[in-house]
Amino acid sequence: MAGRIDAKLAELGIVLPPPTKPVANYLPYVVAGDLVVISGQLPLIDGTVAWTGKVGSAVSVEDAATACQRAFVNLLVHLKAACGGDLDRVVQVIRLGGFIAAPPDFTQHAVAMNGASDLSVAVFGDAGRHARTTIGVASLPLDASVEVEGMFRIA
Repeated sequence: MAGRIDAKLAELGIVLPPPTKPVANYLPYVVAGDLVVISGQLPLIDGTVAWTGKVGSAVSVEDAATACQRAFVNLLVHLKAACGGDLDRVVQVIRLGGFIAAPPDFTQHAVAMNGASDLSVAVFGDAGRHARTTIGVASLPLDASVEVEGMFRIA
């Protein structure tokens, strides 16, 4: 039986893909008491980075927001695993961190990261409201345009 969050994902037209394996020596998530920390996720579709290059030059801000949404979907995949398959256990999205690959003169990092933040609230309602840090970086793994990490409280 699908839970309330799974029903919300279906309503939003979101199908969670299979979890991806880490590309280096780290865990996709760590559970510490009632906290789950999810390692940074790229905007992968079928195992391939769907948005590559710098935001503001090769990637539009609108496409970067979509890429951040996809990275958040990939966070949800690992969060669901950490919750034993039950996303209804999520009590609060505590923090999201966004990394935006961009040239030095780019200043719309927050607009891009709103893709992930807006989806968090759409999925979890008020429990999806969170603290956030968004920073620009020179490059990301696999030439990804964005990367999103998260911290969640679960029951």
